[in-house]
Amino acid sequence: MNDDFSNPRLYDRTLVWLTFALAMIGLIMVTSASMPTGQQLAGDPFLFAKRNALYLVLALCSSLVTLRIPMAIWQRYSHVLLLISILLLLVVLIAGSSVNGASRWISFGSLRIQPSELSKLALFCYLSSYLVRKTSEIRSNFWGFCKPMGVMIALAVLLLAQPDLGTVVVLFITTLAMLFLVGAKLWQFLAIIGCGIFAVCLLVIAEPYRLTRVTSFWDPWADRFGTGYQLTQSLMAFGRGELWGQGLGNSIQKMDYLPEAHTDFIFSILAEELGYCGVALTLLMVFFVALRAMSIGRRALKAEQQFSGFLACSVGIWFSFQTLINVGAAAGILPTKGLTLPLISYGGSSLLVMFTAIVLLLRIDFETRLAKAQAFIRHMK
Repeated sequence: MNDDFSNPRLYDRTLVWLTFALAMIGLIMVTSASMPTGQQLAGDPFLFAKRNALYLVLALCSSLVTLRIPMAIWQRYSHVLLLISILLLLVVLIAGSSVNGASRWISFGSLRIQPSELSKLALFCYLSSYLVRKTSEIRSNFWGFCKPMGVMIALAVLLLAQPDLGTVVVLFITTLAMLFLVGAKLWQFLAIIGCGIFAVCLLVIAEPYRLTRVTSFWDPWADRFGTGYQLTQSLMAFGRGELWGQGLGNSIQKMDYLPEAHTDFIFSILAEELGYCGVALTLLMVFFVALRAMSIGRRALKAEQQFSGFLACSVGIWFSFQTLINVGAAAGILPTKGLTLPLISYGGSSLLVMFTAIVLLLRIDFETRLAKAQAFIRHMK
């Protein structure tokens, strides 16, 4: 049996269509939400839409290459990917470009790369490889549990120097979830979670802007023209959306009222223009992408493809938790964090990395189905 993606039985068509649908929703919403900003910055209302379309084309082209790379290669060079990610994070601290007070980008002319996005995929590939090699040690030895947490903390230090607390939270929760999945002891989790909560509290108290974000989300209306401005504008967008929304392109909040309308708060514009029905449909699609990822991971683990199974599960946890943080911040449930909405928010690095993660899921599913088909043929012989 050939290693051929043209066989319709050997890839997850549901995942492909869900990904394309979310990417198209993202392109439409970025176009709608960014028109006032594009007009103001460059006299071109479609400035960000063109860039987003270009990133989509690049993501699709890179996907064709990524699909052909066996998972064994990803496992073998997972440590190299992690080292590259760490080096890029160091470069950002030395020669990174700053936007809104955060140095998170490396600029190459008009092209900007955000290494923090790559760090997520790099850590999860390395963690999956580590879990394959050290499963018994993690279950029986506290040091085996601490090693991957140490790697995560090293990345967290570099990310906090940018600063980027949102990505650190995603890495921390996903790492804990994967260690729980592999069977680490409960008391280890309680100890690490306690330390994590204590560390986050210290980080929040240490930086005035973080403390302001936390206190303002409790009661944004107390200072709606100051610290609570962004959140109150976001809540107004949700309120105006009602059941069916104001209609595509009819948002008021994107008219320079809501900052970062096409990036961190694109979900607010989606809620205003498409209403509760649009919100529910979008969240269901993201939920089913995460569910497909967990399902693919479960099948891979059953087929004894451990690295692939762990990686697929980590992608599912990553997508669902990052969506929770983004939507929670936009709806005023969680403090504001600079995290994109997967496959929807504007951001080239985020789009490229998340498309790569989805393609890895397709490759994992393909290899699992292929192995199952080959085993069936051998059994029939």
